[in-house]
Amino acid sequence: ASPVFLQALFLVCLTATCYPKCKNGGECLRPGKCRCPPGYGGRYCHKVSCEGGCQNGGECISVNRVVKCLCASGWTGSRCQEAICPQGCRNNGACVAPGICSCPAGWVGGACHLAVCKLPCQHGGKCIAPNVCRCRLPYSGLQCTKKRKE
Repeated sequence: ASPVFLQALFLVCLTATCYPKCKNGGECLRPGKCRCPPGYGGRYCHKVSCEGGCQNGGECISVNRVVKCLCASGWTGSRCQEAICPQGCRNNGACVAPGICSCPAGWVGGACHLAVCKLPCQHGGKCIAPNVCRCRLPYSGLQCTKKRKE
């Protein structure tokens, strides 16, 4: 046999063949064993796998060999870990679930936009911040109970 033939035969023997073939750019290491690129797993690199998984009902998908989480409605982030509050959470509130804010002490409401005054504002006064009343004239004081003399 010629040296060129033996060299070609040697190269064929060095190249492993997998059946079925490795998918998604996987490399055949030996029959039945593929080395998978990031984002793919399984014996033949046929399973999509998002590192760390997808949370809150998100689904791991592959689009043009880019593996990512497809988030359920109301969730965002690389792993669907961040809730979306379309109304926004004001006054240092935190969005904890889709459309639900967790409000700091002294604030309530869907967007943490309503102040709480433990003692109610009197004479038409309005609670504008935790325990802070905006009084209507001629009233003043913490709960709008003092009437100014004219």
